[in-house]
Amino acid sequence: MVFLAETFRGVCKTASAGRPRWGWLVLGPVGWVCISAFASPVPQQLVSAELQPTALAATSTEQLTANSRRAYAEVLKLRLGPARDLLKSELASTPTAPAPLLVANCADFAELIITQDASRYEALVSAQEAHLAALDRAPASALRDYARAEITLHLGLSQLVFRHLVMGGYHLRRGFQQMQTVAKRYPSFAPARKTLGVCQFAVGSLPEGYHWLLSLLGLTANVDTGLKNLAFSAAQPNDFQTESQLYLTLIREGYYKKPEEALRLVERLHAQQPDNLLFSYLLISVYKRQHHGEAALAAYRARPVGPGYLSVAYLRHMAADLLLYQGNYTGSERENLAFLREYKGQHYRKDTAFKLYLAVWLSGQPAAVAARYREQINQPGPTDVEEDNYAQHYYHEAQALNPTLTRARLQIDGGYNRLALATLRGFHATPATLLRDRIEEPYRRARAYQGLSQLDSAKLAYERTLAVAGDTAPFYFAPQAALQLGYMAQEAGNKALARTYFEKALHYPWHEYKNSTDAKANLALRELR
Repeated sequence: MVFLAETFRGVCKTASAGRPRWGWLVLGPVGWVCISAFASPVPQQLVSAELQPTALAATSTEQLTANSRRAYAEVLKLRLGPARDLLKSELASTPTAPAPLLVANCADFAELIITQDASRYEALVSAQEAHLAALDRAPASALRDYARAEITLHLGLSQLVFRHLVMGGYHLRRGFQQMQTVAKRYPSFAPARKTLGVCQFAVGSLPEGYHWLLSLLGLTANVDTGLKNLAFSAAQPNDFQTESQLYLTLIREGYYKKPEEALRLVERLHAQQPDNLLFSYLLISVYKRQHHGEAALAAYRARPVGPGYLSVAYLRHMAADLLLYQGNYTGSERENLAFLREYKGQHYRKDTAFKLYLAVWLSGQPAAVAARYREQINQPGPTDVEEDNYAQHYYHEAQALNPTLTRARLQIDGGYNRLALATLRGFHATPATLLRDRIEEPYRRARAYQGLSQLDSAKLAYERTLAVAGDTAPFYFAPQAALQLGYMAQEAGNKALARTYFEKALHYPWHEYKNSTDAKANLALRELR
């Protein structure tokens, strides 16, 4: 199921730094057609050797039934009601058949992970357990064994998201090991290679400091093997090929600074299925991450709506960010308030309060209104996701933000780089200027220059960021500057210099985004080997 990668990635980020991201829950929390458009077919020598022995052939019947395939298409559109209606008769007539059970579980898992509605937790987890019990009564096959492993992973991730850590960890480990067995027994069965590849990448990208935990759990994985398994599944026609392609391109976008593939894929999928809410979400999400604010807003406004679709409240929060970047503070406040009304979960509430504070503060509303939103940041709630953690850190730091730098940051996030440079001309440091602001100013200039492809200017500004920050400043600007300088050196073919910068990014002490920065730096260093 396409939601598995986002959730698994979030869980692994929890282990590495106590901060899972929901942003990837839809492929991002919440993120698929042929992979040959982006890469050549995978040579046989790249297929993981561990999957060669004890191989059994998966027969042509190891596919979704025609009815289950139609239902799965509805699940991918986030039309869960119509999907469940399609499955009713098939589940009634063949209650242990793996295809309808798997698709029904995908619908349940998608609902639980996207809405994070605690009132639905018991019913949907019980349904997942019932699906597993039914599969235990079915004869062994590639599809049956795959469905059982996939649903076990769904169950474990559902439990972890709702903080049932012991049972969630147990089912996650069990599902991972089951999927390894399925892929070994049926090495040509592409769906198993898809999910195994996602798991291997997620586990393999954990920092070395957590390898003891993986050993304790009996989990071993390798990033390169995971990517090869994903590439295999993405290149083979199968019911989940589009998922594999999305996983692969979004990993390359998020961890390897290769956004073009993801942009091409999500644009194509959206054009082919404009009524697909998941593909609309992915289009908005990729545009937003790549700082195409206007295109993201246009995609948000054109998203499919209607009673058949699952409510994805998080889209409101994304739109609020995009409007904040644009300087439409009233619109941003409206969308975030709508998000708080519609969202059933607990994550992103602190981030939302912070963004509400920014909107009213920057728009010049009364100080009492801004103060009320600021106090909402400190209301009880999790700080698992990086955005909530950042908001809470801002609250406790109790240092006033610089309005010029804040506006420039938001403009850069939306891709309004020339406007940001004009804004930054209004920043003038004095002896009383905070160290944080003195470091942030050249960093913001560098990001704007980089967004305009003025790389020489960007490099100079990033280097100035490093010089002003020194080696111990507890802010994310210098680590991010080192990371970006590493990418630039890598792109220029200077591996030695790139390695120096990536290692420098890792050596900074705690900062708000250390988890994601370290993960990217570590993966970049692996690429240089």
